[in-house]
Amino acid sequence: MGYYLGLIVEYLKNYFKTRMTYRADFWVEVISDLLFQATNLIFIFVIFMHTESLGGWSEAEVVFVYGFFMVPYGVFSCFINLWNFSERYIVKGEMDRVMTRPAHNLFQIFLENVDPPALVGSVIGIIIMIVSGGQLGLSFEWWTIPALILLTLSAVAIYTGIYTALTSLSFYSDAPTGILPLMYNVQGYGRYPVTIYNRAIQVLLTWILPFAFVGVYPAALFLEREDMRTMALITPLMGAVFLAIGLTLWNYGVRRYRGAGS
Repeated sequence: MGYYLGLIVEYLKNYFKTRMTYRADFWVEVISDLLFQATNLIFIFVIFMHTESLGGWSEAEVVFVYGFFMVPYGVFSCFINLWNFSERYIVKGEMDRVMTRPAHNLFQIFLENVDPPALVGSVIGIIIMIVSGGQLGLSFEWWTIPALILLTLSAVAIYTGIYTALTSLSFYSDAPTGILPLMYNVQGYGRYPVTIYNRAIQVLLTWILPFAFVGVYPAALFLEREDMRTMALITPLMGAVFLAIGLTLWNYGVRRYRGAGS
């Protein structure tokens, strides 16, 4: 564990040394991310200019769900970045370099693609939760912070499991797939109450691609919505299951990998 923690520290040091050389690029990335999140938030406000509730959810509740959605997504975007895996590691052959090193190959890939500015989104998400929670009169309990940490890590595990599983398909084809951009669009549905969708989409977002567990279900625990309390409490289980599936498919794909060739 100490060895891997040391690697995290060293990679982060190298990242900031590199990015601080081009400081303008660093801040442009931060501002761009903030503008993107602000656009999504404005979209919610625009919707509630035409209605008082959305599927039985008030404006403050939907904003709270979106705030929670931003927290694990920021952590995931920072530490689990597999967006260009196929092109960089399979097509260009960098997976061969990774395989010759002692640290676990997936862990190395995560560290080589860290994106700390994404954590700004998590901070903004917490601020949104505090503001909207105050409007709703939510009480701060002894379990609030531990639950927030546990549910955030569980949501990150769900993200990691899904994207790792899909990325492992690259070991069977050296051509970049169009699955990840599609999945990126699907995950956006998790930032809204799942009850506003039809039954088929609810099943999809709950049990097949469980992005409802990275937003509305865990957020419902803090919103004290009893109708979703059970779903919120099984979020850690869903995280463990999908992370296990993702790692299993990844390790199986790695065993099939035979190098970039000539």
